[in-house]
Amino acid sequence: MPSVVGLLEQHELAARRRVDGLREEADRIQAELAMAEQEWSEWTVARERVGAVLSAPGGDSVGVVATDVPEGAVTEAEVEASAPLVVKARSQVAVWREGLDWTALSVDYQRILAAIEDRVRLGQGPLTCQELAAAFGMDVVPAKVEGLRSKAKRLVARGWLAEPAPGRFTLARSVSGPGGGS
Repeated sequence: MPSVVGLLEQHELAARRRVDGLREEADRIQAELAMAEQEWSEWTVARERVGAVLSAPGGDSVGVVATDVPEGAVTEAEVEASAPLVVKARSQVAVWREGLDWTALSVDYQRILAAIEDRVRLGQGPLTCQELAAAFGMDVVPAKVEGLRSKAKRLVARGWLAEPAPGRFTLARSVSGPGGGS
């Protein structure tokens, strides 16, 4: 009959082998994750650059020269005729410029701007993300508040909102209500 110590050693050895196998698998997954994150980052940058070019005043592609256009290729006039008036990516926030309407933003961002615009109209001063969450009927928990804070910070960075004090948001000076654009 095997001894208790011998059985414990067998179980310990099996557990150690399992831990080593899981560590190897974790290292492989971590390396694969790093490669996927790098690829995702590159695509995100590419999407942002395309969005910036398409949302630039006039939407033209300055500096792009077509040379040796193959026969049967789509002409620039055909591309302009079929191009949408407003290009909206789900999480892309256009940089604010004179005349740009709120409809250039996704619905989530429009809701934030509308809530802050209501607050400004009532003369109640800047709005915090906790107050935004409560106004939207969300649970005022860190995960929800931080999601709103991230969106509000993105709107500040793109010129739609101002942050006169840390964590307090109001419309930027030039931005007015929906349809106003300036």
